[in-house]
Amino acid sequence: MNKQAYETHFTERPQPKTYTVLRLFFYLFIASVTYWGGVMVLYWIARSMSGFLYNFLETGLYLDLVNSKELILLLGYFALILSIIGRYVYKLQKDINEINRAASELLTMEPKLPEDIRLAEDTLRELRMSILRNEAAAREAEQKKNDLVVYLAHDLKTPLTSVIGYLTLLEESPDLPVKQRAKYTSITLEKAYRLEQLINEFFDITRFGLQSAVLENNRIDFSMMLEQMADEFYPVLREKGLRIELSIEPGLQLIGDSDKLARVFDNLLRNAISYSYPDSPITLYAWKQENSIITVVRNLCDQIPKEKQDMIFEKFFRLDSSRASATGGAGLGLAIAKEIAELHGGSISLNSTPEYTDFIVTLPERKNVRLS
Repeated sequence: MNKQAYETHFTERPQPKTYTVLRLFFYLFIASVTYWGGVMVLYWIARSMSGFLYNFLETGLYLDLVNSKELILLLGYFALILSIIGRYVYKLQKDINEINRAASELLTMEPKLPEDIRLAEDTLRELRMSILRNEAAAREAEQKKNDLVVYLAHDLKTPLTSVIGYLTLLEESPDLPVKQRAKYTSITLEKAYRLEQLINEFFDITRFGLQSAVLENNRIDFSMMLEQMADEFYPVLREKGLRIELSIEPGLQLIGDSDKLARVFDNLLRNAISYSYPDSPITLYAWKQENSIITVVRNLCDQIPKEKQDMIFEKFFRLDSSRASATGGAGLGLAIAKEIAELHGGSISLNSTPEYTDFIVTLPERKNVRLS
């Protein structure tokens, strides 16, 4: 603390009046002397006037009251004594009230720190909160790393076990009929593809999560890209009795990474296919709104519970573990889609009702972005 702050600190604080206590004892002394002096005087007056008062009452001397100078002087002295006593008692009461008020203020007032100490206190408080936030973030990162290892071990184990099992069967049974051998080979290949998909998803979420992905910006015919993606899902849709209905504004264009944006809508469409009611439509809307392009993927399905809607874009989150495992998903598709959209300066939101669920993607046109 510098000298100026030190002087400010002690001059701005209300200082107690140190002489108040001395004044209090002085007034008490004066009041005591006056009181006992008055008592002695009144005692003397009472004794000296006892006979006079007797005669005064018995003989009617009260008629001469006006001419009694002695009585008038005594009454005047008595009034003077009472006035002096009252004055000092008033001052005494006033000082006592002042002491009580000062004591109350000292008990209730908050210490007023000088400006530099207050700023230092605020800085230390912010530093402490920052340390606590960093510690919480470190614990969260450690927990996510542990979760990644657990999910990796769990999700890779199932298809890997199947691949090993079928390959072992093919090796140990060289005399299997051609048709059965072809069936086992096909299943093994399918499990291997699932294993590859999982590994790619883990690599992607690690890359996007660390925000190290670099966008290859190019001009995209967004309307055509969505139409082509819808056509690519035709075999899967036919197998499940589903269909895609398009409501896309023609001529939509933006600047972005076409491969990564295709991954966004690939994940959203796959999610819609996995959870749609049988023989129901999946509707793909797209239109321009100011300087952004809004895309909505709508499917008919059960309503997503309110408590799960905020978690649906988190890594490894699954609405239905059994269904996700059956399709080989690791609960990373929506998290990857969110990361890619945000990497383009956009966002993804969810609106789920008892009739349908919408995934709403907002992407800026990014007309001023330099092409790669």
